[in-house]
Amino acid sequence: MMAMLILGVVLMAGAHLAMRLSPGLKVRLGRPGWGAILAVALVLIVLGYRGAAFTPVYDPIPGIGHLNNLMMLVAIFLFGVGGTKGTLWPRLRNPMLIGTVVWAVAHLLVNGDLASVVLFGGLGLWAVMQIVLIDRDPWVRPDPAAGRGLKGDLMNLVGTLVLYGLIAGVHIWLGHNPFLGTYA
Repeated sequence: MMAMLILGVVLMAGAHLAMRLSPGLKVRLGRPGWGAILAVALVLIVLGYRGAAFTPVYDPIPGIGHLNNLMMLVAIFLFGVGGTKGTLWPRLRNPMLIGTVVWAVAHLLVNGDLASVVLFGGLGLWAVMQIVLIDRDPWVRPDPAAGRGLKGDLMNLVGTLVLYGLIAGVHIWLGHNPFLGTYA
C-alpha cells in the first residue's frame, strides 16, 4: 500500500509540475487526459494512505491538534482567495499553493506516521516547488478594483466555515475527531 501511496503522490505532483514546465504537453493531452491522470493519482493516494500500515516516525506534541484546527481554517481561507477576489486577491500571488503548504504543515503537526510524512510532506514539498517555479515569471498584479473587496472576503469567510464544518464532519465520520486536541 505504501508503494501505491508514493506512486499517487509522485503522479499528482509530477502531473502538476509537468503542466508548469511543459505547457505543450498539457495542450496535447487536453483536459480529459489531465483529468484522468489526476483522478488516478487521487485514487492511488486515498487507497494507499487508508491501507498503509502504521509506522511511527515521530510523536506529535500532545494538544497540538488545536493549532492544526486553526491552521486548517487559514488554509481553507487561502484556497478561496482567488475565487472570491477579496482584499487579499491582488496581494497574494499563490494563495492556493500557500494554503496547500499550510495544510501540509498542519497535518504533519498531528500525524507522525510514515504514510502521513509521505502524503503531507510530499504534497507540501510539491507546493513549495510549484511556488518557486511560478515566481520565476513576472507577475501582473490584479487590479483591486476588479475584485469584490470586503464582500469577497466575507463570501470567502462564509465558504471557509461551511467547508471547514464539512471537512471536520468527514474526519469525525472516519473516526478522527479533530476537536480532541490530541490524536491517537
